[in-house]
Amino acid sequence: MSALREVPGAEADASLGITAGEPESLDRWASTATRYLFLTGKGGVGKTTVASAIGLRLADQGRRTLLVSTDPASNLDDVFGISAGLEPTPVPDAPLLWLLNLDPVAAAAAYRERVIAPVRGRLPESAVRSMEEQLSGACTVEIAAFNEFTGLLGDHAITTRFDHVVFDTAPTGHTLRLLSLPSSWNDFIEENRSGTSCLGPLASLDAHRAHYAAAVEALVDGSRTTLVLVTRPDVSALREAARAGDELRALGIENQRLVVNGVLDQADGDGDVVASAYAKRQCTALAAMPSSLRDLCCLTLPLVGGELRGLDSLRGIGREARWPPQTVADVGALSTPRAARALPGFDDLVATLARDGHGIIMTMGKGGVGKTTLAARIAVRLAAHGYPVHLSTTDPAAHVEDALGELARSESISGITISRIDPAAEVRRYTADVINAAGELEPDERALLEEDLKSPCTEEIAVFRAFARTVAEAERGLVVLDTAPTGHTLLLLDAAESYHREVARTSGSQIPDEVRALLPRLRDPSYAKMLLVTLPEATPVLEAGRLQDDLRRAGIEPFGWVINASLAAAGTRDPLLAARARLEAPYIEQVADKLAHEAWIIPWSA
Repeated sequence: MSALREVPGAEADASLGITAGEPESLDRWASTATRYLFLTGKGGVGKTTVASAIGLRLADQGRRTLLVSTDPASNLDDVFGISAGLEPTPVPDAPLLWLLNLDPVAAAAAYRERVIAPVRGRLPESAVRSMEEQLSGACTVEIAAFNEFTGLLGDHAITTRFDHVVFDTAPTGHTLRLLSLPSSWNDFIEENRSGTSCLGPLASLDAHRAHYAAAVEALVDGSRTTLVLVTRPDVSALREAARAGDELRALGIENQRLVVNGVLDQADGDGDVVASAYAKRQCTALAAMPSSLRDLCCLTLPLVGGELRGLDSLRGIGREARWPPQTVADVGALSTPRAARALPGFDDLVATLARDGHGIIMTMGKGGVGKTTLAARIAVRLAAHGYPVHLSTTDPAAHVEDALGELARSESISGITISRIDPAAEVRRYTADVINAAGELEPDERALLEEDLKSPCTEEIAVFRAFARTVAEAERGLVVLDTAPTGHTLLLLDAAESYHREVARTSGSQIPDEVRALLPRLRDPSYAKMLLVTLPEATPVLEAGRLQDDLRRAGIEPFGWVINASLAAAGTRDPLLAARARLEAPYIEQVADKLAHEAWIIPWSA
């Protein structure tokens, strides 16, 4: 397999000088790149590595290039071995490449302080705390991050110094919201007459409208901007990439390309059961690639057996079929990490979860770590042991029915009921409830309430209410809840306090019992068992660690960690996959020795 190739059936992008049937390469792609490139995809698909390789290749071709991270989970500094900040930082030995890190969390804190500082000391402390809590949600982080992004895009003193700006953006869901914020918030600014929102005074948003308009203009201009969808050759990542592409296309961002990262040659699977199954699963996923992705010019990057850090490794991408090269002789030096051998497995996990016979079990973590499949497996095994189980999800991208359908071929699924919290349906239900609870209103008052309910935060509150109902069901039996990716999950949990104030502000209605009891239930370890699911890789472990910190600040102690899809635990002898297994060792040991008080490991399985 060539290190970087055009997927069969993909149509070329004539606007970039590539014609159908020509073999694609990273060098050709870099030589025809637009001024701005934005990379997006699920967490852990390799956006940072791909962005770094593209940025370095552009610089090596003689173009001054700025590589920007807007992802708080990015490891851009680790890839290049330097520490970059808010000003372009030159990369040693790559004279035409600079790095820049935008920190959306710090930007949100600064935004929050700008809003609150004028009233601190003038309002009661309780009112100030309420404002701080109101401005601590995901909307604030996203608008602050978007302000940083648009500020950079509009800073001609910086951008005019470079021929190309490559954005290593955040995971797909976060990126979509960042890109959709200009139109969403501009509409809200124009229609909202109250002067306030879940982001505080709207004047602070209105001041950025010119920046927003300029950002949208740049994003939809295919001659200036390319949107690169990064994925892996597995069903969930491809599905997420297709969804991202469709939503971005609906926003007018049509110049899109696809990178399929981490492809294992079919030939690499010869002689090893795990490798053969690994390659077969990838081929099956690629064969079923959503049609919207098949229309994109597509590059594939090979699965590699080493850490892609440093200039030599990045330059090797696209020039070696395996980088670094692995041979059969290397396998003899590889061994299963100590922590992987010591950790208990799936059967022990299920037995531990079943001990109390009731309560809620939640699988939590980044998108793409296998939460849905793990939740389905746990539900099936508990049902097989005779427990009535209710399986549900708060993740709009999850497909628990599909996961159960696959498991049904090997295990009985009787005794399981299934539900799904549909965000769109919950918004309709919540909006109707709030308007009905408000009673008779003057036309202007009703219009104001309806406009306030158009805020993007309404969906989070509506889903939170349904989440609380599902948690309450665990009083009567076992509930397995496949939760949404990290940021959304945190918002659901953080909403427990702000929900009360929001309901009172919009309707004055009573707080439902299940909402009032939610936090005590989540803090009760015999009632709520929260499993942090991760892959033995840097980004998923980092995000799960942040989730654990946030849970603990809310007074919630995770039940334990599940290290999912471990090649080290699978016992592969394929040279490449065995090398990949060796890379898992530090992350398995970090979870087992430092992060988790209890952990389980599940082998990669076909």
